[in-house]
Amino acid sequence: MTEPLVEIEGLRVEFAGEAGIVAGVEDVSLTVAPGETVCIVGESGSGKSVTSLALMRLVEFGGGRIAGGALRLRRRDGRVTDLARAGEAEMRDIRGGEIGMIFQEPMTALNPVFTIGRQLTDGLMLHKGLDDAAAEARALDLLRTVRIPEPERRLAQYPNELSGGMRQRVVIAMAVACEPRLLIADEPTTALDVTIQAEILALIDRLKRDNGMGVMFITHDMAVVAQMADRVVVMYRGRVVEAGPVAEIFANPRQDYTRALLAAVPRLGSMAGTDAPARMQGLRGAAPAAAALRTPGTTAGAPLLSVKNPVTRFPVKGGVLRRTVAQVHAVEDVSFDLAPGQTLALVGESGCGKSTTGRSILRLVEPQAGDVTFAGTQVRALGAEGLRRARRDMQMVFQGPFASLNPYMRLGDQVAELMRNFALGSADEIRARVETLFDRVELPRAFLRRFPHELSGGQRQRAAIARALALNPKLIVADEAVSALDVSVQAQMLNLMMDLQADLGLSFLFISHDMAVVERVAHQVAVMHLGRIVEIGPRRAVFEDPRYPYTRQLMAAVPVADPGRRRLREDLGFKPVPSPVFPVGHVAAPSIYKDLGGGHRVLRDAA
Repeated sequence: MTEPLVEIEGLRVEFAGEAGIVAGVEDVSLTVAPGETVCIVGESGSGKSVTSLALMRLVEFGGGRIAGGALRLRRRDGRVTDLARAGEAEMRDIRGGEIGMIFQEPMTALNPVFTIGRQLTDGLMLHKGLDDAAAEARALDLLRTVRIPEPERRLAQYPNELSGGMRQRVVIAMAVACEPRLLIADEPTTALDVTIQAEILALIDRLKRDNGMGVMFITHDMAVVAQMADRVVVMYRGRVVEAGPVAEIFANPRQDYTRALLAAVPRLGSMAGTDAPARMQGLRGAAPAAAALRTPGTTAGAPLLSVKNPVTRFPVKGGVLRRTVAQVHAVEDVSFDLAPGQTLALVGESGCGKSTTGRSILRLVEPQAGDVTFAGTQVRALGAEGLRRARRDMQMVFQGPFASLNPYMRLGDQVAELMRNFALGSADEIRARVETLFDRVELPRAFLRRFPHELSGGQRQRAAIARALALNPKLIVADEAVSALDVSVQAQMLNLMMDLQADLGLSFLFISHDMAVVERVAHQVAVMHLGRIVEIGPRRAVFEDPRYPYTRQLMAAVPVADPGRRRLREDLGFKPVPSPVFPVGHVAAPSIYKDLGGGHRVLRDAA
């Protein structure tokens, strides 16, 4: 029988808080064998990431302490090392060299002052002994492996110049660069669209088979679990509540909590034959799934938001004088209307321009052309004070919750700050509303006094949603607002968003790569590719009768929450990633659509 690569036994991790010692994980035991993928699942705050950070001995840098248990690693030379008692010099050799880690939030995992190339080559030179030229060649190869377009140019760029999905792929490249014996993947595909996700999962699976690498895969996506796992470990409130082979866990879960997790998984195709969004099933139950949501008058009158042909481009600098040598066509001739009380979903691959479209609408980035009309007001014509007033009715939930929250302010103060800025009530009224908002997003009121680093990724995202709701806006641009949440909390947040829409007539521009979630919540769907909308229409029409080839590719790449229907293959046959970079002065062709009726339109290709 194969000796385990990693053996965690009786792990206890403690954190010192204002109320005393808090146990992050308690009596956790699990093993990972060479060539095996063990998926750890559970809701936000259940201890999944704390377990992995303890194994890397990084939990100590976040205020944690390993208070008990053993963390045994079988090294390349056959020695067994208890990582809980290893010195820092030994851990520096192990991190990256023998254990690689893909962190949950790529923006905080990458150093903002170093180029992508520097961050990739440093580990290769340290652990593999490569010289500069060999390390750069290997870094270039790694970027191609994780399907980043124009990898040569990316090596000289900084993290802030890449999209969230591209940053995540860089982090994945860094983690596998030195061919570690164990790969810890903490939500590695959270920021990735389904096509890139399928490629990354295939890459991890191939590395596992070719190199005998063990994989500890932390995720809230049960469909990914079904595609990747050999064994599943279910955690709840810092403890392991169930563990077993993946087929057995999905077919015959023993614990009520495991059954509830599986029931909360949105499944593509579940909304076939329906037009209106419907509530999702959560751990605490939900309204009958068949009950359509009441949506206030959504078709009559002028749209709340009208976007007409915006163009947003970013300069590419080069040469000694850092002149603009090319432009990234991030958003190119995108047009749509959003009615009051409706949800329009923007879907597409990482880097296609979804987030830039949302930021252009709020003028967080300035478009070079086009019109954005919100509630009858031309947003691009507003001055500083007018834009400030307009943003009271237009809020955004950002993709990276840690980067969007102030690390020096308590969460309660961050939510209250918006209401104070607009003088929306007395101090007591503001405090009461903040407490109510925390209740609605399922955060304990004790978290009002916590700082962002004291929360899990999913809990931080819930705090960001509470902040966006603070001013009772008319429009919320939700940029991957639920991608960091486990299925149970995701269901609660989506139900909350739909309830608020039904009660208050809120409109959502819902930016997402999760096709099953989009099918559940959207009235209209717009599919983006290379900065353009290639297909748009009512959700039912787009999902049940997709016409554009890229839309069909997105649908086909969605993982299925069934271990018996795995789609991982050695060669997935993906096409090269096209580039959105064009020379200065390039004139883009206009977007011309074929009308299929009922508001369903598809892009006519220039060819």
